[in-house]
Amino acid sequence: MKTNKHDMNEVKNVYKFKKMYKESEVKQMKITIPIKIVSLNEYINACRSNRYAGAKMKADMQEQISWYVKKLPKQDKPVKIIFTWYEKNERRDLDNICYAKKFILDSMVECGVLQNDNRKWVTGFEDKFPSERGEYKVEVEIVEV
Repeated sequence: MKTNKHDMNEVKNVYKFKKMYKESEVKQMKITIPIKIVSLNEYINACRSNRYAGAKMKADMQEQISWYVKKLPKQDKPVKIIFTWYEKNERRDLDNICYAKKFILDSMVECGVLQNDNRKWVTGFEDKFPSERGEYKVEVEIVEV
């Protein structure tokens, strides 16, 4: 099996993470949200088209996301969240795609998974954009810190 530079960096990052925290101390959980979440450009266009369109779009997205998020247990410690974004093609800019984390975090707070999405409870993010194509989805990995 041939490994590339990206794979080796990923292995190094996992090793560093395991070295920093004993595996028994770290709680991790992962969910997959198998929907296409609107991009920043789509949200801005909705906000500009009608006074209430942006708010409706955000509410609709949060409602769809909440079906998946509410399966998670309530977090009582600060967390780091790793988002892995899968796209059908490469048409959307990466920064426009990962803007959707706003909808996901707001859904987590609304469903009671997170107490708040401020810096006290969410200490950091990581966004990954694998090159494999398929269906639109986002994997959300929550790691206690």
